[in-house]
Amino acid sequence: MNDKPLISILMNCYNGSRYLIESIESALNQTYQNWELIFWDNCSTDNSYEVFCQYNDTRLRYFKSDVHTGLGMARYQALEKAKGEFIAFLDCD
Repeated sequence: MNDKPLISILMNCYNGSRYLIESIESALNQTYQNWELIFWDNCSTDNSYEVFCQYNDTRLRYFKSDVHTGLGMARYQALEKAKGEFIAFLDCD
């Protein structure tokens, strides 16, 4: 059993594919390993989903909003999916 607390990293994305690889890689390259990344797609119209799908890591969790919202509401909705004891925010750009 892992005795280190789970960190939930919330990444809200709206058409952020340009920097998305760099952002996801920054989470994957952390030395602390007990985390989950909640990727909240805020109705992107670019290829953000396809970029996200390039990764095969069970810590990465994808969710898509039904409607585009402001950042505050998007963060709140992503927070509802988090399972971690601690919360971190990582912008996709």
